[in-house]
Amino acid sequence: MDVTFQFDWEAAFASIPFLLKGIPYTLLISFGGLAIGFLIGILFGLLRISPIVWLRVPAIAYIEIFRGTPVLVQVLFIFYGLPQILGGPINALVAGIAAIAVNSGAYISEIVRGGVQSIERGQREASLSLGLSRTQAFRYVIWPQALRRMIPPLGNQGIISIKDTSLFSVIGVGELVRQGQVYIATTFNALEVYLMVAFLYLVITLSLSFALRLLERKGLVGQ
Repeated sequence: MDVTFQFDWEAAFASIPFLLKGIPYTLLISFGGLAIGFLIGILFGLLRISPIVWLRVPAIAYIEIFRGTPVLVQVLFIFYGLPQILGGPINALVAGIAAIAVNSGAYISEIVRGGVQSIERGQREASLSLGLSRTQAFRYVIWPQALRRMIPPLGNQGIISIKDTSLFSVIGVGELVRQGQVYIATTFNALEVYLMVAFLYLVITLSLSFALRLLERKGLVGQ
């Protein structure tokens, strides 16, 4: 059976203005969730390496649970499950930000742990020998170096989280994929529209990758 197929470039480009309406939501969910996730990651990353067992164990549990379950399941639980516990609905946008926050926070915790532990032990000991307290040694010597080393993996996590927002169309958030689905429902140009959705995601992620490479070339991140 012969199948005739013709890609409609005009329909593809016509969808772009409509799809662009979803980018603010995509970026808001991504960067809003990542900002909260970074704070969560610092907290649990430091608890993860704490010598106090009752602090370390809950951190390990959080990290393993949220790294070991899909972000789609997490957002569905937040949007559909938590309202039954809280007794009230949760806004879809809030649910999306929360899902990115707790999911990225688990991965960022491991990035923080790795960054801090990568600093040579001798630097901490030298700081203490110079009269700095443990807190001052961490704040002024260990953390600045660790943060510099963490930026590349943090950037990679940012790219992953941006792509993860594509899953949140299942709860009706008006992000990029959801906008594409709505447009397809009226035009039936699925291939053309999804190609443009992929292109816009690529533009966003490549822009972030370029910014990270620029920082690395300037020697502002890494070793």
